Amino acid sequence: MDYITAKEAAEKWGISQRRVQVLCEQGRVDGAKRLGWVWAIPKDAPKPADARFKREDREETMIHAKEDSYQNRRG
Repeated sequence: MDYITAKEAAEKWGISQRRVQVLCEQGRVDGAKRLGWVWAIPKDAPKPADARFKREDREETMIHAKEDSYQNRRG
């Protein structure tokens, strides 16, 4: 199996090297191995899906929080 570095994966996936390292630390890159201070990532590993909040989700949550707050004040 061929491996690439976090820097090479970052260039391939269009994200920062640090983000690749975090994804590896979280176990979200299948087959990634830590060799000392360097991550070895399978060359054919797909880019993990972004599981962080999306803007629409955050806005919807804020709208519901405001509605709940307003209803609680009215009694």
